[in-house]
Amino acid sequence: MTTETTSADSGSVEHVIDVAIAEFSEHGYADTKLESVSKLSGMSKRMIHYHFGDKKGLYQQALATAAQRLNPPEGSLEVNSAVPVEGLRTLVDWIFRQHIKHPEAIRMLTMESSHGVLESSQAVIDVSEISLHLDRLLMLGQDSGAFRPGISANDIFTLITALSMYRVTNHAMMSNLLDIDMHTHNNTEGLHRMAVDAVLAFLTANIPDIGFESYLSQNGTELEAESAPLDVYSTQDDDSLDVSAGLYDD
Repeated sequence: MTTETTSADSGSVEHVIDVAIAEFSEHGYADTKLESVSKLSGMSKRMIHYHFGDKKGLYQQALATAAQRLNPPEGSLEVNSAVPVEGLRTLVDWIFRQHIKHPEAIRMLTMESSHGVLESSQAVIDVSEISLHLDRLLMLGQDSGAFRPGISANDIFTLITALSMYRVTNHAMMSNLLDIDMHTHNNTEGLHRMAVDAVLAFLTANIPDIGFESYLSQNGTELEAESAPLDVYSTQDDDSLDVSAGLYDD
């Protein structure tokens, strides 16, 4: 992959990070060479070491920048609508368009998930603002009766990003198996509509409340229903079924 430089950005720290994201996302950590980043960016290896310490330091900064590109700018998220459905629609729109705009960022984050170059305890970026924004919208929607209970900000963030990243991470598979080119204009717009509709349908569906506060939990937290819930997806007529009782145990 060739990354072009201009006299305005050649050799700048920002441009080195851009080049690093492109190289790491295409070749991975092990096969990306500082010599290549130096040549493509116009910054000497000595200066790369000066600014980033070593290859892993450059990788960590590139990964943080890639992740930041997929999230709203700090201070930009405001609950400016009395209608929580519209607030969620706006957020899904924004996140989806950012993912379309930065496929290289998605590839780099996906590669880190697969290979785990950094320690798992190292947070890439702080996403607390988007979580708080989602919490506010969910609270407004659930208090007004527009959204069903038992859904958390983590649930919604997972659903949005899963659909918005799919276009990049599964492009080859969809083309091979279903002859669907996820990169065409029509399919990009179709997936955009699907993401919006899926999130809103998920929030407003008439599904019985079975007592959980969310679908997903953070590390160290076990989900427990207020009472033993019925498995609403089962076709068995067994009133003792408990969806929380080891269905996913090995």
